[in-house]
Amino acid sequence: MKIVFFGDSITDMARSRETDHQAFGYGVGFVNYVSSTLMAENPEKYDIINRGIGGHRVVDLYARIKSDLWNLNPDVVSILIGINDVWHEIFWQNGVDIERYEKIYRMMIEDTKDRFPKARLILCEPFVLKGTATEEHYEEFCEVKKYAQVVKKLANEYKASFVALQDKFDAAAKAHGAEYYLYDGVHPDVAGGKLIADEWLKVFKSK
Repeated sequence: MKIVFFGDSITDMARSRETDHQAFGYGVGFVNYVSSTLMAENPEKYDIINRGIGGHRVVDLYARIKSDLWNLNPDVVSILIGINDVWHEIFWQNGVDIERYEKIYRMMIEDTKDRFPKARLILCEPFVLKGTATEEHYEEFCEVKKYAQVVKKLANEYKASFVALQDKFDAAAKAHGAEYYLYDGVHPDVAGGKLIADEWLKVFKSK
């Protein structure tokens, strides 16, 4: 079973560009935790590939969808994208508005389903907490929660699996502090990566 993780820096997390496999190929984030769990359970069953690239927006994912997703012939496609579509607008006026975000995300889903009708799609909810990167413009950063609703709607519409994350991060931050999970309000620390992986695995194993 080939699982391809497609996304931005939250997926990337310093993955190697030299190899897709071994620990280096998975990065130090949630993809590594998912990979270690699945491969420990069944070492010969899974081929897991990380195709996250830091800084990417939904339009960047679509621009590389053939080389970094379709050419890999995936059985499972996991997508996590959205925070940069908001972040880049706040600081550089180069974000992706929510209508365009939905349009491009929908294209990614439909075009992927056309090519791989049997592939399972797992759509992960984008999220944000108050932290060093987000605090000054936190109200604007919270627009990502509207983008999350788009992802949930698309998951329902296309019968894809949906990994809910914002409520989990909110609860964890309230209990232990946001910086313990997202060290700058966006990027996961060890506990945050494990939280994403645990929620992803629950959804993955539910079907």
